[in-house]
Amino acid sequence: MQVLIDFCDPHGGGSTLRCAFDAPLQTLVAQTLAEVKPLLDQVSALSQQGFWCVGYLRYEAAPAFDAALAVHQADGPLAWFGVYPQALPWPDETSAQETTQVSWRNTLSRADFEAHMAHIHQAIAAGEFYQVNYTAPLTGEFTGSPLELFSRLQRAQPQGYAAYFDTGLEQLLSVSPELFFDWQPGADRHSGQILTRPMKGTAPRGNSPAEDAALAQAMQASPKERAENVMIVDLLRNDLSRIAEPFSVKVPELFKVQTLPTVFQMVSDVTAHTRPGIRLTDVFTALFPCGSITGAPKVQAMRTLQTLEPEPRGVYCGTIGVVRPGGHATFNVAIRTVTLRGPAARCGIGSGITFDASAAAEWQEWQHKRAFLDRASTGFELLETLRLERGEFINLIAHLARLKRAARHFGYVFDENSIQAALQALRAEVDTDHNVWRVRLLLAANGQVQAEKFIHNQLLAPVLIAQAATPFEATKSEFTRFKTTRRAHYEAFAPTNPEVFDTLLYNVQGELTECTRGNIALKLDGQWLTPALHCGLLDGVGREMALQQGRLREAVIRLEDLPRVQAVAFVNSLRGWVQARLITPITS
Repeated sequence: MQVLIDFCDPHGGGSTLRCAFDAPLQTLVAQTLAEVKPLLDQVSALSQQGFWCVGYLRYEAAPAFDAALAVHQADGPLAWFGVYPQALPWPDETSAQETTQVSWRNTLSRADFEAHMAHIHQAIAAGEFYQVNYTAPLTGEFTGSPLELFSRLQRAQPQGYAAYFDTGLEQLLSVSPELFFDWQPGADRHSGQILTRPMKGTAPRGNSPAEDAALAQAMQASPKERAENVMIVDLLRNDLSRIAEPFSVKVPELFKVQTLPTVFQMVSDVTAHTRPGIRLTDVFTALFPCGSITGAPKVQAMRTLQTLEPEPRGVYCGTIGVVRPGGHATFNVAIRTVTLRGPAARCGIGSGITFDASAAAEWQEWQHKRAFLDRASTGFELLETLRLERGEFINLIAHLARLKRAARHFGYVFDENSIQAALQALRAEVDTDHNVWRVRLLLAANGQVQAEKFIHNQLLAPVLIAQAATPFEATKSEFTRFKTTRRAHYEAFAPTNPEVFDTLLYNVQGELTECTRGNIALKLDGQWLTPALHCGLLDGVGREMALQQGRLREAVIRLEDLPRVQAVAFVNSLRGWVQARLITPITS
């Protein structure tokens, strides 16, 4: 029954809790609602005796604390805790298993989603509640190593409240970025300290630092996002008041932006001094489930959720946490949480719905939130394609800088000495006086480097580039912003006609972006232009060099501008500047 806990310090210090637990002295399991509170009392007593207690509560445990909270029948234990004499060091990383993968699919159709959104809007208009956190599960088929999948999920969603549980019945892989509560009970007759940090408000990451800053600022200033956040802050303030010293509930941080690899999230801090004598059971009675994943008012929101969501949520939207010796308790809100049972995988996705929320925007938000799953679903390597000519790697500094940015983004190990050694070893194998070589430089998550060489064949210019027949919808993907071996979204647009060299892509707004294997340059009104990064494209090294030399200028170029194009060039670091001719879409 292996358990891993990797919790950041909720107070921003350096006391990260990153440890393992194995072979529990005993396991505490609640199968019925009547057993939940006594189990938490056992956890409290055992922690006071010097034991570590690590476990979870399913969302369906809610009626144990308030019978008015409506849920479905649970599909597993309502609560589970392992009791351990000590915390062990984090285990050594195992080698990556490339066979580990999950193929995810929606269980909710777009039509049903929109119908449920309409129902929620009607209920809000009727005054039943003012926000509800609607969710639906993604299901998938899993193969490989649960620990490898957990490692990938952590890289996709780092610096949160991550936990891995193998209880025998199931494996729980949680990489939640949301703190439920951090509570340090008071000794004897002293007050305790509690911090909650509800997360409400989401925006996608941009295609450039400037767009990132604009998106984060727009989310923080959005009346809708702020209203959604403050509704839950008010709910948490009310919940905390049930266990707090009079006048001690405070909101020291409001509308703070938290930056994650695939999204921005808005969080607020709500704190209080808990009254002397408050027990862990009292904290859960006041707070569980967290209002950020129910809505407000909580009772009516959960009644509506029970009618709209046909299945139990399980540990998703429940909580996972640890009670240290002495009673210090830290629990997450179990979002971004995958449950594995044999080959069956499950992960919920949801969002807070208010009166001014639109179905289209919320659906898109769900796609942004699942990006961490898409990243972790299969393994991939970071990729750079270099030109090796007469013993020299062309634009090597720029390539390594881009590779380093990608490694930082994806959480991959980047050791420049190892990379340089692999490149020099490859260069020693080739005849530096003849031939131009195409070199594929691959970087794995653990920092392993592989360099491959191929004889480079020159092109006969001009090459033919066909305009795509449909929009390229992956412009907001991190696998478009960064170069990796995951290229299915590009390969879907690769030309099938052997006479065509590449395809010119454009986004759903009708803005040109790039080709599938390089960037594009177009001469308009006497100036050479290339699409701006915020349109959704890779920052190619050849493009970067041309911009630095003043040969190119960034601009937004639209489909309707194409009739005015005076000349076209394909641009990348491998091939340089290649004269091209643009033609209408070819489908055969």
